[in-house]
Amino acid sequence: MSGSVREARTPFRRPTNVSLDASLIDEAKALGINVSRACEEGLAKQIASARRTRWMEENAEAMAASNAYVAEHGLPLEKYRLF
Repeated sequence: MSGSVREARTPFRRPTNVSLDASLIDEAKALGINVSRACEEGLAKQIASARRTRWMEENAEAMAASNAYVAEHGLPLEKYRLF
């Protein structure tokens, strides 16, 4: 898993209590799914999504200004494009 959660996190693991639907736990165990790893990967995806959303919100004004510039003046160095 290149670029995965496992490569990005520190080796320290903290025990945490989490309440989950009992039927999901039973099914996961029956399928041999590591519940801790599945929760960790799901949490990592949620964190990445929240960070992405926050970045987009924080940089919306700058992106709008950049898009307005390109709309008015075209792409910088466009005359050098080969396509």
